[in-house]
Amino acid sequence: MVLKRRSVPALATFVAVIGGAFAYLSVAPRVYETSTRLILDEKQVSVSELGRDLTHIGNAIPGGSSPLADRAELVKSQRVLEKAIEIFHFYKGNDKQTFGEDKLTTEYLRKNLSVKIVPATNILQLSYENKNRTLAASLLNAVSQAMVDYDIKAISSEATKVKEFLENKQLPIARAKLQQAEAAENHYRQASGIVSFTEQTESLVENLASLEQQERTLTALLSQARSQGASLRKITDAGSLRSAYSSVRSGMDEEVTKMRATLAQLEQELLEARLRFTSNHPELIQLIEKRDAFRQMYQQELARVSSSNQAVASNKIASDELSQELTSKLITNEVERLSIQKKLATVQAQTSYLRTRLAQLPIKQLPLTTFIRQRDVAASSLKFLQSKLEEARIAQAQKVSNIRIIEEAKVPELPASPKKAVILAIATIFGGILATGVILLLELMDNTLRDAREAEELLSLPLLGVLPRLPGKTLVLEPADRFLDEVGLVEPYRMLFKTLEFRSDDELHKVVVSSTISGEGKSVVVSHLAAVSAMLSRKTLVIDADLRRPVQHTLFNLPPKPGITEIVEGTRSFTNSIQRTDIENLDVLTCGELHGRPSQLLESVVMKSILEEAAKEYDLVVIDTPPISACADASTLAKQSDGVVLVTRPSFTNKEMLQRAVSELTGNQISILGVVVNGMSNLTEKYYRYPDNSYQQTRSLKSVGRSR
Repeated sequence: MVLKRRSVPALATFVAVIGGAFAYLSVAPRVYETSTRLILDEKQVSVSELGRDLTHIGNAIPGGSSPLADRAELVKSQRVLEKAIEIFHFYKGNDKQTFGEDKLTTEYLRKNLSVKIVPATNILQLSYENKNRTLAASLLNAVSQAMVDYDIKAISSEATKVKEFLENKQLPIARAKLQQAEAAENHYRQASGIVSFTEQTESLVENLASLEQQERTLTALLSQARSQGASLRKITDAGSLRSAYSSVRSGMDEEVTKMRATLAQLEQELLEARLRFTSNHPELIQLIEKRDAFRQMYQQELARVSSSNQAVASNKIASDELSQELTSKLITNEVERLSIQKKLATVQAQTSYLRTRLAQLPIKQLPLTTFIRQRDVAASSLKFLQSKLEEARIAQAQKVSNIRIIEEAKVPELPASPKKAVILAIATIFGGILATGVILLLELMDNTLRDAREAEELLSLPLLGVLPRLPGKTLVLEPADRFLDEVGLVEPYRMLFKTLEFRSDDELHKVVVSSTISGEGKSVVVSHLAAVSAMLSRKTLVIDADLRRPVQHTLFNLPPKPGITEIVEGTRSFTNSIQRTDIENLDVLTCGELHGRPSQLLESVVMKSILEEAAKEYDLVVIDTPPISACADASTLAKQSDGVVLVTRPSFTNKEMLQRAVSELTGNQISILGVVVNGMSNLTEKYYRYPDNSYQQTRSLKSVGRSR
């Protein structure tokens, strides 16, 4: 109902927002976006080892920067963008007027350039926006090529630095050291007379050097094993290998695990029993005995799986996977430590033995060996540096890059913005929200009655009926068959009549029908309610007491006089002023000649006698009065009747005026029979539920009479 009442402004608001979106799409400039992708990898391997080292990406330092993030920032650097502009002009043949590149600067290029790292990859996605789609693709391809060239130049620069460092500093020093070592060796040989060592001496020296290296390695491994073992002992709290083994077996044995879970369940049951029972309760004692017996079985099972045939303490059992894994590592570490310790002892013994044998060699051989070693080291260093120099020269000459273009920018066919679908979706959502806001605002500003339920809750008065909106041809009851033959129109009035009849303790004779303001349909309710009453064989009279704007004579197609005015002035009697209608049992007392002082006529004694005589002559008298807010006529006549019926109209009746009218009637001790909601369409079916079409009479009463 709210949507139906406010559909026009809500729809207008929604259409306005959508229209604004289309207007924006029609005038907004088209911006095209293109993208390219660069990958950071090591597939372009250099032929030299140094080149491979320089092109090696490596892993990002934890907590530090990553090579991919560094290159993402490098794309927008001044050097790369300047190189991109240079490449762009080179490929365009320096024709700067083709796309207006005379304004092309690094700031202009950086402004619309975006770089994004594709998640979980080594790929950089470069995007560029421009109103000229061809220019956008050309500039982005120039940027990607500039990035590749910059990376090539950076690697070549590093190789050049390494080459210069080796040539100018390290190689001269290495050659000088080799010359010194050779000179010292030759001088000692001449002085000592020793030309060469025997094969045994050389073998002893080589074996001793190898054993010394093994000893250092084993010592380092032993230290590492001890440190790791100490850490594992501290974490696992294991005393010995035997206890650690028992702890792991106790934690991994399936039977022990099941029994431990059962024991935990018994402990839980015992805890719950302690909360419910006293310490002497039999059930609690039984649970304790059961727990103790099962605990003894559990201890026996622990002793079975233990290597020492003794139960392992509960806090020493490696019950979870982490404890089992750590304890297993401790056992493995201890075994490895003992093995390394034995190997180290063996190596140390062999080293001591070789040293003893070597000490027995002539003392003069020892200095010569030292000189030979110094000469070999110097020669090896020189050879290594010379090889690195050659690698640096190769890396300098070879163009190698870590960055490779895997997808070039293409000229876009469709603009990236404005995005028609997104803008229309946002406009649709915003239009819906705004239309809803308009509906809520209008509902808050609307102070009129909305439906029957609201009238009943607002006034705390009985709802007598909900009347349908009558077609134009049935408003006038001449002929009356057009209304009385329509079951869907008659039945709501019949239900109203029956409700008035059933809810009154005494028989109703005089009923005043009024409303708060003009236009709520009170006169139509009076005429049609009287017609239905007459149809139900009640002798009914309609009195048009609205002496200011009488309409009953129009509704029944009767002359306006004689009426009330003629009776009050004495020119006509009550009986002679009554006018018959085409409806059987229904008469009308019209207003008569309009009077300049209508209130004077209604307050007269003659008016009271008219009402009394009408009540004697008719079963039901329905009195049509002016609106309550216009004058006091309704209150005056209601005092002389059985009560007043208030007619309201949805989306027309003002709630404040309606409440004020009810308050005034109640304050004046005037009986209010109830409220009628008039002119409803959708809600009529809610109160009048059965399908009236199935109850339509096949022939009218007149046709039945003619057939007879």
